[in-house]
Amino acid sequence: MSNEQVKFKNSRRRHQDENAINKQVKIAKSKTGTVGKNIEQPHRLVKHHAMDCGNPECYICGNPRKTHKDRLTMQEKRMFQDLDKQGNPQTKSGYSDQE
Repeated sequence: MSNEQVKFKNSRRRHQDENAINKQVKIAKSKTGTVGKNIEQPHRLVKHHAMDCGNPECYICGNPRKTHKDRLTMQEKRMFQDLDKQGNPQTKSGYSDQE
């Protein structure tokens, strides 16, 4: 690769990071006001979303299969719903939606 291509890729990556940071700062300002770590230190928001508290037990930030007590993923639920509509008598691999 030539030097110009490397420079272009590097500047493009930095530009994308800056855009992501600016978007997350805008979200943080609109939701929390003008005070907070995310606004004072915007570089934290490169890979961490402004509204993510980081608590895995949080109802919004956590894994929905653990917080909502769902045993099936959305894809599995959709698949079984489609199978029920078609009338195919297949087992649901030991899981039930009622639990």
